[in-house]
Amino acid sequence: MPDVQMGLIGSPSDVVNPLFEGEVKPEGIELVVTRADGSTGYWRQFNFNEFDVSALSVASYIIAKTKGYDAVALPVFSSRRFMHAELSYHVDSGIKGPEDLKGKRLGVAEYQMTASVWLRGTLEHDFGVSQYDIKWFMERTEELSHGGTTGFKPPKGISFTRVPEDKSMAMMLVNNELDASSLPQMGLRGGNFIDRSTRLRAQDADWSKVKKLFPDLISEGTRFYKKYGFIPATQMYTIRGSTYEKYPWAAFNLYDAFVKSKRRAEETLSERIPSLMVFGRDYMAQTRRTFDGDPFTYGVEANRPMLTTVIDYLHEQGLITKKPKVEDLFAPSVVSL
Repeated sequence: MPDVQMGLIGSPSDVVNPLFEGEVKPEGIELVVTRADGSTGYWRQFNFNEFDVSALSVASYIIAKTKGYDAVALPVFSSRRFMHAELSYHVDSGIKGPEDLKGKRLGVAEYQMTASVWLRGTLEHDFGVSQYDIKWFMERTEELSHGGTTGFKPPKGISFTRVPEDKSMAMMLVNNELDASSLPQMGLRGGNFIDRSTRLRAQDADWSKVKKLFPDLISEGTRFYKKYGFIPATQMYTIRGSTYEKYPWAAFNLYDAFVKSKRRAEETLSERIPSLMVFGRDYMAQTRRTFDGDPFTYGVEANRPMLTTVIDYLHEQGLITKKPKVEDLFAPSVVSL
């Protein structure tokens, strides 16, 4: 019997690349892989439902699922970051630490995206800054956002403004039109910061007055991990409802392949440390000491504390009206894993 061909869209990363590149193969399935950055992949799947298997935003998937979105998830969390630690601020804003964000103008790419949900939850529960204390600015247009397909409306009581079409939150930050902004750690010097077709560039701006809110990411990430026991996940893999209905066995086979792919990545990590990273092996050793166990763990039970937390945050932030059960998010055959 020939293998079933399935289309997959996802973001390349260490833990999924062995699967994407065919080093690992799911039993009975031939994957046709489309590589895309997260926001593009999510947008395509939410709008056109064109792939059998898709990485999706954790938050947006949960929101969509509570509204009847026809898909089931795999407990495969291939992207994790300390989202709050990616905040940057303008030195003229008067901000010295996260507690000073009260009353300030803060830019995010999208209000309902997982990174923003974790950001708001961490600010509130770790630093005493309520989502109602901040003036929120959102960069993505409704047409290009996850929320545009899930019916996002700014929660009541929130100060919410969209970034003008002719600006980006990066340029607003450097021009002191925003006090702080959630920018990738890599992005403070040149490069694209805007997730829209105009791709306004910021490489020629004077970034000398823009600083990281958490200058020591390792220290802040370690603090968070020791308190909560996990690194927040931003995306999870899902199976289209019609595909799962036709091939229910595929959920377990795909999950098994993702696990093997991650294991392959772990086994070959030391071989892939670039020689230009002089302290690369020392950093890897430090990472292993900090994260006792597997910081990229898969499975429902191992991730229950993280999933319960993000569901709680979505509910208290007004993005879902009812908390789903963790088990109801996933394909039945992988719930016990």
